[in-house]
Amino acid sequence: MIDRRGLAEFLRTRREALQPEDVGLTRGARRRTTGLRREEVAALSHMSTDYYSRLEQERGPQPSEHMLASIAQGLHLSLDERDHLFHLAGHTPPARGGGRDHVRPGMLRILDRLDDTPAEIVTELGETLVQSRMGIALMGDKVSLTGPERSLGFRWFTDPATREFYAPEEHGFLSRMYASGLREITALRGPQSRAAELAAILLERSDEFRTLWAEHEVGLRPHETKHFVHPEVGALELHCQRLVDPAQAQSLMVYTAVPGSESYEKLSLLSVIGAQALG
Repeated sequence: MIDRRGLAEFLRTRREALQPEDVGLTRGARRRTTGLRREEVAALSHMSTDYYSRLEQERGPQPSEHMLASIAQGLHLSLDERDHLFHLAGHTPPARGGGRDHVRPGMLRILDRLDDTPAEIVTELGETLVQSRMGIALMGDKVSLTGPERSLGFRWFTDPATREFYAPEEHGFLSRMYASGLREITALRGPQSRAAELAAILLERSDEFRTLWAEHEVGLRPHETKHFVHPEVGALELHCQRLVDPAQAQSLMVYTAVPGSESYEKLSLLSVIGAQALG
C-alpha cells in the first residue's frame, strides 16, 4: 500500500538536499529556492511538473515502477534510497546488479560534469540510460526508447536506419561484435535473462543474426576509435573512453576528438547546433 505522506516527505527532503551544481545545472543569480525546484526534478526525471508536484502534495495516482525508477534517477538516489522510494510507493524494489537500470550517484556526478562532451551511460546490453547534452546532439535521444529497441545491438539487426550513423567499413565488424557480445551476456545471465530474450527475438527476425549466432564467436571488443556519420556535420573520428561500474554492469562512454582535427571542429559545430535545438 502506498504511504502518501511518507512518499511526499521523502521526495521533498531529497529534492531540497540537492543543489543545482550536483545535477549539472547552473545556479541563477537570483535563486532563492532551497535545493532544486520541482520543475527541475521533473525535467531530470522525464515527466511533467504537474505529475511530480502532485506526488509531493500527497495527490495523484500511485506511481508506476517505471515512474519511480525515473524519479530515483532524477534525484540521484543511492540504491538504498531507491529501494526505500519503491517501498513508500507500495512496490517491490527491482533486483540489484546484473545490468539493471539504476545509475549510482557517483557515476551520475561524473556525467553531469561532461555537459560540453558527448557522453552516455549504457547497460551491458547497450541500453542508453542517461546522456549528456552533447551526447544527445551527437546520437539523438536514446533514453526515451522502450522495449527491445532500447538495445543498440537489437536495433542494429532490426532497424536499417541505425547503421546509417556508422561508417560502412565498420558494419561487418559491428555485426559480429554485437552477436558475440549478446552470446557472452546470455551465457553469463542465464536462459531467463533479458539477454536471452533479445537473442530469441533476433533469431526469429534477422537472417544475418542467425548466421552470426551459429558461428559461436565470442571475445570481440569495441574499437577505441569510432567512425560515425552524423546527418548534419558528416564524418567524425572520435575516441571512446569507457568507465565501468561492475556492480551495476554499466559503462560511462565518453567520446572525444583530437584537438585541432577536423572532427574536433565538427564537434564544436555540433555543440552550437545542439544548443540551438534545445533553445
